Formats: sequence, C-alpha cells, structure tokens
Amino acid sequence: MEIDSSKMNPETLVTEIELSFVLLNKASTSYDNRYISKVFRELGPLRRQLAILVEPLRIVLGKLYANTELKEYLNKFITIDKHEVTVDSTESMEIDGENASELVLLPEVDLYAHLLIQTYLLDTGKLDLLRDFNVYVIQLLKQYNKRSLDLIQAKIWFYIARAAEVNEDYFSLRPELLMSLRTAELRHDCETTASIITILLRFYLLSHDINQALNLVEKTQFPSSTGNALSARYYYYLAKINAIQLDYSAAHEYVIAAIRKAPQTSLATGFLQTATKLMIIIELLMGDIPELKTFTKQTGNFEPYLQVTKAVRLGDLKLFGQTLAKYEEYFKKENLYTLVLRLRQNVIKTGIRIISLSYSRISLRDICIKLHLDSEDAAEYIVSKAIKDGVIEASINHEKGYMKSKELLDVYSTKLPQQEFDQRIKFCLSLYNDSVKSMRYPNDNGNENNETPDTSALDEEMEFIRAMEDLNDYLD
Repeated sequence: MEIDSSKMNPETLVTEIELSFVLLNKASTSYDNRYISKVFRELGPLRRQLAILVEPLRIVLGKLYANTELKEYLNKFITIDKHEVTVDSTESMEIDGENASELVLLPEVDLYAHLLIQTYLLDTGKLDLLRDFNVYVIQLLKQYNKRSLDLIQAKIWFYIARAAEVNEDYFSLRPELLMSLRTAELRHDCETTASIITILLRFYLLSHDINQALNLVEKTQFPSSTGNALSARYYYYLAKINAIQLDYSAAHEYVIAAIRKAPQTSLATGFLQTATKLMIIIELLMGDIPELKTFTKQTGNFEPYLQVTKAVRLGDLKLFGQTLAKYEEYFKKENLYTLVLRLRQNVIKTGIRIISLSYSRISLRDICIKLHLDSEDAAEYIVSKAIKDGVIEASINHEKGYMKSKELLDVYSTKLPQQEFDQRIKFCLSLYNDSVKSMRYPNDNGNENNETPDTSALDEEMEFIRAMEDLNDYLD
C-alpha cells in the first residue's frame, strides 16, 4: 500500500513514536505485555511512513539520546537518500522545541528505538548498514535481563535473521543464535526461545542441514505458551523436516496443525498458501488425492500443483514429466522440487493400480508402453515392487511375461478401514487437546485473597459452648 508523502505530518509521526514510548514505560512499570502488543500493532503503519519520511525518527533519537554518546553513532545509520522526503530545518526546530523535556531512556524504549532503526534500514534496502548495525544490536541485547523485554527481543531477533536471510548468509549468525537460545532457556524467556528455534530451523532448511535441524528438535522443547504465529511456523518446519525424512503421516499432522494455528487474517495469506502447497505434496506422497476445493479456496498460483495432482490421479507418467519440466523453476523457488520428484513412484503405482483394475491379464510389454517405461525389465521390477508393497493384488508369470490380477477382495476384510478409522481418531484427539490448551480460565488467586473467611460455623459453635456453660452454672 503506497503512502502519499504530501499528506504525512512530521509532527504527527513524532507524537506517535513518543506515545509508543509512553506505552513502553507502562509496560516496564506494570510488567504487562499488553502494552507492548499494542505498540507492535502500530509498528506496521509506522515503519511504512518512516521509510519515506525519516526525519521524525532523527528528532526522537535526538531527544532520547541527548546526553549520551550514542546520538552521533545512531545518526550515521539514518541517512537521507534522494527518494526520501526531508523536513526543513526550521520546521524541525519548531517540532523539537514544542517538547523540550527529555525522554526517559528505559531498556524497553532503548530496544524499541533500535528496532525502528532496523526496520528503516531493511525497508529502504540499506543491507550493508543493517549488517553492521545488527552486530551492535546483538551486543546490546546481552546487556539486558528483564522479563518485560521478552517480546521486544524476540522481534529484534526476527529482523536480525531477516537481514541475514536477505543477504543469503545462513552460517555466520548461528553461533550467536545458539548462545542466545541457551541464555533465553535459562531465563525462561519463552518468546525469545520460540523465535530463535524457528529462526534456526529455517536456516537449517534453507542450507539443507536436515540432520542439524533434527538434533535441534530433539534437544530443545518448544514453549507451549507462545503465540499462535510462532507455533504455526514451528509446526510448518516440523512438517517439512518429517516429509524429507519420509515420515509422511507425522508431516501431515504437523502441516494440518500449522494451518489451523495460523492467524486467519490477510497478513497470514502467504503463510497459508505455502503451508497448503506443502500439504498437497504430502497428501500425494501418502497416496491420497487432495480435494478440488483445496486448490480453489486459496488465492495464489496453485496451477502447478493442480497439474501434478492430475498426473498422479491418472497415473500418467508422460504428463508428470511434462509438468515437472514446465514448472521446474517454480518448484525450486518454493523449495519443494525434491519432494515433487518423489511423486514419480506414486504416479507409477497409480498407473499400475489402474491397469490391474482394468485388465485381468496384461503383458509386461503393454505395461511398459502404457507407463512410458524404458524396458520390460523395468516394468517387471516395478510390478514386483508394487505387489510386495501391497499396492495391487496380482502375480507375475516370468516365463510368459505377463501380469495376472487376482479377484477383488472385500475391502472390509482388510486392514484399510481400521487404519482410516485410527487416523481420524488421532486427528480428533489432537484437535480436542489443542482446544483444551487454548482455553483461558479466570485467575482465582485474587478472589481468594479478597474474600473474607466464612465464620458463621465458628460463631454457632461458640454460642453452643456458652449455652452449655450457662446450663452448668444453673445446675450447680
């Protein structure tokens, strides 16, 4: 969304940044993260305006670091390019003179000011300056240990990782990430722990270090109290790791959990599209055919995945090869090309299954022609493997060179209905457990402290004792 620079008021931007500092001050004194969440909700529109008009940020930093040596250092990173709008010096002096009182430099305010500089450098494409600035920010994060900073530190680590990813640098940041992960776990900083785990998993997947990603998952515990956005991202990475490791059932459960936990807003459209594409490939690898509404309910380019699904459903190896050649670069860009290549075996199995249902007896040569295989030996090997894997019920006559299909059995006499029923039960139990975890119950600690103890029973007992004493005195 483009912003008209002529309608932006520098004084208004200065006021917005200072109001964010006020909310951060409340969060620092009350340890209430709701104020920080409110600041982050306004961060998106603010950063888009600062990318065009950066002078208000310079003014605020001048107030914030007026009596420190950091003022000149930070101003080096806030440079004005030709495409950016500038403010007259007289107008800047007027804005600066309206509020001469210096801002309080709290840790929350300090880190948020650095976060604004990070977003400005990233939005304006000044990646070299951002790389140097992140080195300083990482050292700054090590100086603070305060629980009200958890959300801000997690956000700063996200932008540090984003800058490294844009520069395609997936290795130099890992030692600092691992060290910060250990520190966050020792401090029970759930937000920073979750953020760093997802960053490391993303870097491992982008650099194809699957074994290291598995070791990280096994040796760390993802915080269950973190937000849905980080949880959805974590489940997506788990789905991709398990899919690469050939555990398609677990991968399917994780990708469904990622789609269910993702925020259902326009900001999460890209993530939902990516997770849906991974889900389609995983379902095809499991031998299932996704429903047509899976391709139509989401916005985006799902045509390559629809063509692959058609090839798998029809068992047409020629169509699969044509689709793969046409959309090879697209699948590589989506980082799903390796998983799509595995679907070739599924195409062949589907083709053999269709042939076994259509013909009671067929020669291996005809199978080779229908599936576009290289030789009859390859067809014999593939049919033998399909029989061994339980894909088809048939037998091979090696002497005469044909495949003979067996009569169809009652599906309810096999284990297939039991497996389908077990899969649905697991899904329902997982949905129930997640629903229970997401429930919020009122805190009764405050009510217990405020309630006065019930002394009615004690008063009745004391009255009974006095009555007995009066009765004894009367008898005496």
